[in-house]
Amino acid sequence: MTTTRRWGTWLIVSWLVAGTCDITYATGFSYFRSGVPPSRVLHFVASGALGPDAYTGGAATAALGLAFHYLFALIFTVAFFAVARAQPWLIRRPVVSGVVYGVGIYLVMNFVVIPLSRIGPRPLPAPIVTITGLLVHMFLIGTPIALGARRAGETSR
Repeated sequence: MTTTRRWGTWLIVSWLVAGTCDITYATGFSYFRSGVPPSRVLHFVASGALGPDAYTGGAATAALGLAFHYLFALIFTVAFFAVARAQPWLIRRPVVSGVVYGVGIYLVMNFVVIPLSRIGPRPLPAPIVTITGLLVHMFLIGTPIALGARRAGETSR
């Protein structure tokens, strides 16, 4: 297998793992904490592009929210892999770089992407939401991305 193909394979695996962990957390936490159905979480994601009308949409709008979610996960995964390929020191300690990257993703999404979307600025969430969100971004999003990049780097030697 060529080096590029190995990097591509691990990128896809990392993207799907991180994206799936994230949406599973978001839908599960919202449901168990507040009784919010998963479709409403996906409508929230779609509302970033569609605005409040997303909440009156049906399954197609929820599917669009899921597509947007995985698109953002792909963008963050591609960004890390591109930088890690140029700066291999990032994957020497993938848990450390993954945790830091996860915090960065959390901050960018909550303080840049969401406020600039059609959702707009939001009040700070309850501490439990912030704490669990940070932990998930650190260990279930950033770390799998960094571990995947490390694996891609190891298999290309």
